[in-house]
Amino acid sequence: MLPKVRSMSRQPAHPIPDIVPRERLDFGLEGDIPRHWLGGDAFKTRLFDAMSTLFPVGERFFITCVRDYKDQVTDPALRVHIKDFTRQEGQHGIVHTQYNDRLTAQGVRVDLILKGQERRLFGILRKHLSREFTLGVTAAAEHITAIMADAFVERPEVLEGADERIRAVYVWHAMEEMEHKAVAYDVLTKVAQASYRTRVLSMLLVTFLFPVNVFRIMAHMLKVDGYTRWQRTRLWAKGLWWLYKPGGVFLPLAGRYFAYLKPSFHPWDDPVVASYAHWLDLMDKHSPVTASNLLNEQLVAQPHR
Repeated sequence: MLPKVRSMSRQPAHPIPDIVPRERLDFGLEGDIPRHWLGGDAFKTRLFDAMSTLFPVGERFFITCVRDYKDQVTDPALRVHIKDFTRQEGQHGIVHTQYNDRLTAQGVRVDLILKGQERRLFGILRKHLSREFTLGVTAAAEHITAIMADAFVERPEVLEGADERIRAVYVWHAMEEMEHKAVAYDVLTKVAQASYRTRVLSMLLVTFLFPVNVFRIMAHMLKVDGYTRWQRTRLWAKGLWWLYKPGGVFLPLAGRYFAYLKPSFHPWDDPVVASYAHWLDLMDKHSPVTASNLLNEQLVAQPHR
């Protein structure tokens, strides 16, 4: 069974999960994880590695932007949601910092990547844009990360051949992003009372900046891996087709992405993914890695949904 439904001013037809901060989880990231842990594929591996480098500063940015409006929140339930959102995002930053330590040991300049992310988010966006707009950026980014569960969990072929420890990190992260996907949006629309224009423009900015930064970091990582220019060109050609081809990683998510642009949109118009309840049960009984493995086995055994 799904957790109890939380009270909202706009009640959807399906259950909404509680936001559950899960702390001190052990993913075994200090172990001997292969350099190209996703089936030996350098492009696919470095895509997820590049995203990980952005999370610690990004999560801190999200927390800061939501907390800008904390003192204006009068709804007791939303205040609790903000607290639990903050704890989940803080834990994501901790785990991805551990993840990124592996990348530093490989020669990736994670220190420079973090400085660049700090400058872009805190030195540029928060310095030159309104607090309302940066909260819009947060809500947009939360929408994109929430649909990761559809891309990386419900479709096990995307992470086929992945090291079980890294896959567990992304399964856990995606599921928790889904749990708190409405918090920044509710603060944006109910407390900041941002306009539709702010919501759309901030989403367009995130849509542009996120892949640009991920691809730029990937380019650095593939050079660190020692690939020649021609080898990198071939990796990019094959990898971009994997991402953007019909039925690839991104196009099946287009409907959920564009739903954000509807004037009447709310994150809980879309229910949790079908595997969420089973993952929740597995997490109560097993380590996060074992839970991820058992969930993946079940999804692989089922027909594609």
